[in-house]
This record gives sequence, C-alpha cells and structure tokens, in this order.
Amino acid sequence: MKDIVPWPFPKSLDGFLWRLSSRFIIATVGFIGKFILSNSTPYVMNSTRVVNRHILVDLLDSRPCHVPVITVANHTSCFDDPGLWSILPIRHVFNIDVIRWSLTAHNICFTNNMHSQFFARGKCVPVVRGGGVYQRAMDYCIQKLNEGQWVHVFPEGRVNMDNSFIRFKWGVGRLIAESKVMPIVVPFWHCGMDQVLPNEYPYRFQWGKQVLVNFGQPIDLKEVMQHAKDVDADDMLTRKMITDKIQEEMMNLKDQTEKMYSKLKKTS
Repeated sequence: MKDIVPWPFPKSLDGFLWRLSSRFIIATVGFIGKFILSNSTPYVMNSTRVVNRHILVDLLDSRPCHVPVITVANHTSCFDDPGLWSILPIRHVFNIDVIRWSLTAHNICFTNNMHSQFFARGKCVPVVRGGGVYQRAMDYCIQKLNEGQWVHVFPEGRVNMDNSFIRFKWGVGRLIAESKVMPIVVPFWHCGMDQVLPNEYPYRFQWGKQVLVNFGQPIDLKEVMQHAKDVDADDMLTRKMITDKIQEEMMNLKDQTEKMYSKLKKTS
C-alpha cells in the first residue's frame, strides 16, 4: 500500500522550528482537551472521573530514562486520542518530550500535506490499516521505544462503535517483542467518550456528559516471554502470545470499568 503523503518526520526532531511548532500544537490541543474533558471542579463541558491515574503519572515521572512505556486502551471515539491525555497533569500534557507517540490511521489523519504536518507535530505516526506488523510506522515506534519513550496503541485497530468484541491486532505484540528493553505496559479502559463526541452525524462535541477512565496495574509479561522461549516460539507466535495476554487483561479491566461506570451514572 502506498503512502497517501510522504513520510512526515525529518531525520532529526531537534530542529528549532520543528520543536517550536510541535510545542504549540501539543499545548493548544492539550488545553482544548482539558476544556472538553474536565477532571477537576469546576467542570466546564463534561466531567471526567479518573481511577488510578497515579499508575501512569508515577511511571512518567520516575521510571528509569531507558525504560519505555506502552499504554493500551479501548477505542470508542475519534477524540479518544488526544482527548484522554487531558486527564494528565499539565507538566505531562504540554511537554513534547514526555507526551505519547500514537499510531494513527494514515487514511484519516494524513490525507494531505497540511494535515500530515499538523498530526506529525502532535506526535502521531501514520500507520496503514491492513499493512501488517512490518511497516514503517511500527519500525518508527520501536525506535522510539528503544529511546525510552512512551507509545500509545489502540490494539482494536479502529473505533469500536458498538462495543463489540474485536480481536486485538498483533502490532502491539511486535512493539513489545522487539524492544531492546521490556516496556512497561499500562492498560486502561474508558467509558463515555462516544457520548462526548458521538460517532454519527453531525459529529459535534456534547455538553454535560460523564466519562470514566480506569487505569489498571502494569501487565506482567515475564511468564509469557519465558513460555515463548521455552516452546521455541517463532516471531509470529510470540506476537500472538503477547497480544492474547494483553487482551485477557484488558477484558478483565473492561468488566470492572463498566460496572463502575454504571454505578457512576446511577448516582449522578
């Protein structure tokens, strides 16, 4: 599959103009996100309750600099990313050296040069849906993980409009398996984002909705990796084993979060 536009990232991201424009875009989008998804009183457009936020915040603040982080989440709205990151403290949301890299659909966000430059400066990486686990976007994210950075993945691979079961794509398995240092994998599940920005015409932000974001404990993949080694698993099987473990943990987190969200709605 051919790229819609040329690869948007220069060889070095340390240029003054690149960093200046990236900082402006990330800060602006972060501010808008905090306006739309308030997680502290007084609420502005919508109220967001966050459970166990400290799990991710502590990792971003205090993990060794060479240890990468991967976050995985369900995908219910086009505003999930960047909107959900507004729940983090300003020191993370507005910091271009800390905020996540995110795999983003190339046929939606990278359809022309202007969009491409905007999303690239927002640290979005154009991934080709259906292009498989071996493509430039995946290589680029592995490079970022090997630099000790944070990469976010929606392993469902698309917006899940009806909350149905979708088998996770194996790309997340490759990111983990091929990182030089084992990433810390933080799962979270959220409810209500499809009410904030519905997946139907006219696609407008809503007011007065409730969002719940629930972070789980980092997923322990040591047993999976050891088992893959013991059975002499090839690359494909290893990716599958890792991805299956992540999906298992995410389904448990889904059940827990949906029960919490139901109670939240009843008491509001």
